[in-house]
Parts: sequence; C-alpha cells; structure tokens
Amino acid sequence: MKNSIAVITGGNRGLGKNGALKLAARGIGIVLTYRSHAEEAEAVVREIRDLGVNAVALPLDVGMTAQFDRFTEQLRTVLQQVWQRQDFDMLINNAGHGHYQLFSETREEDFDALVNVHLKGPYFLTQKLLPLLRDGGRILNISSGLTRVTFPGSATYAAVKGAMEVLTRYQAKELGGRRIRVNVLAPGAVETDFGGGRTRDNQQVNAAIASQTALGRVGLPDDIGDAIAMVLSDESGWINAQRIEVSGGLAL
Repeated sequence: MKNSIAVITGGNRGLGKNGALKLAARGIGIVLTYRSHAEEAEAVVREIRDLGVNAVALPLDVGMTAQFDRFTEQLRTVLQQVWQRQDFDMLINNAGHGHYQLFSETREEDFDALVNVHLKGPYFLTQKLLPLLRDGGRILNISSGLTRVTFPGSATYAAVKGAMEVLTRYQAKELGGRRIRVNVLAPGAVETDFGGGRTRDNQQVNAAIASQTALGRVGLPDDIGDAIAMVLSDESGWINAQRIEVSGGLAL
C-alpha cells in the first residue's frame, strides 16, 4: 500500500476524514474532496502532512455531475505536480448526507437529492475517473447497515445505498479484466456529525442502537476508518465484490 494514492470523496469530516487519516498512517497519499467547509478540509490536509505524507484537498459536489470534467482535470494536474504520476490507486466513494423522513412523507426533491449524491454521483464520478485509476487498483463504495435492517424514516436513504451495493457487484465483474477490486462497506450507526449528529448527541438514539448491537455500543469513527484501510490493503487482495458490514453485530 505504501506510496499509493487514494482519492476519497467527503474527506473533510466524519468517516471520510477518519478513513483518510487511517490510510495516510499507512503511507498512502490522499486527495480528499469537500463540498463546503474548505477550512476543515485544509485542516485535515495539514494533519496528514504532519504524518509525512502528501495530501491535497479539492472542491467537489458529488451531486453535481456537471463538475466532474473540471474535477478530473484538477485531479490529473495534482497527480502530476505533487506525485509525478499519471494515475492513482484507490477510489473511496464516501461523500453523502443523511435523510430521516417516512416513505409516505418524503418529497420528490429530497428523493432526487439522495439519488444524485448517493447513486448518480458515485456512478458517473467512478466512470469519469476510470482512465486515471491504475490497473490493479481498488474501488470502495460506502453503503449503510440500513440496507439490511429497517428503521422507519430511512427508506429512501437505504434504497439508494442498496442500489450502490448492486452496482458494486457489476463494477467488480466488468472491471475484473483490469484487475480492479470493487467492494462496498456498510457501516452501522456511528458517533459522528452525520445526520445532524443524532447518533452521537441524542442519548436515547445512542442507547437504543447500543441495546440492539451484539458488542453493546454504537460505532466510533476509528472502527470504520480501520475497516476502510483493511479492505483496501494488500492483505485483502482476494476480497472482491463483497458487502462488508461494520456494525458490531447490529440487529442479529
């Protein structure tokens, strides 16, 4: 893994930030994207550089496919200028946002936003970046434990994540000729600011999820960041086309 380069969307906070730091700790260069909060992104870059690893933050709204051509050219330039390379090794489709609304009350504009960020965006961004992803590289899509267990209010979010899980298998099949591994990681509830920080800050929600988890607590960012690094590692080289849940044993 050392001397590899990873591109991770939504790497300025939450699970994306933790995953970026865990990969950087293994000597992997990082290109992280952010939709807003540029100061957060630059703080992560500084933290990674303090580890002695190169890192760059680039703006990108994954829900806006019109930005993908410009982003691809920016990435191409960064790879050449910072790493003197024409390609990169790992793509982590992580960027996203939460949505908590009953199926019967979900508005079309909310549905469209979720599809754009969690399905259409990763679909076409990955397609756009394929020429820059080296043969033998890796793609990791981020899904959710909610595709397996049901909590009212998460139908739309879970449905688009479920579509990404199906897409992952097709990507693995179709990109196998280039020896590109594609897997999908499905975190359970994690203490971050995702969804307004409801799992982290709402003690009732936190306790309810912990009571349904075999290991007796909700997840922490390190739990997911370590799993991201593990799945992308050389030691996991024969793991392909798999949904890997990282939930501590939720709702068994």
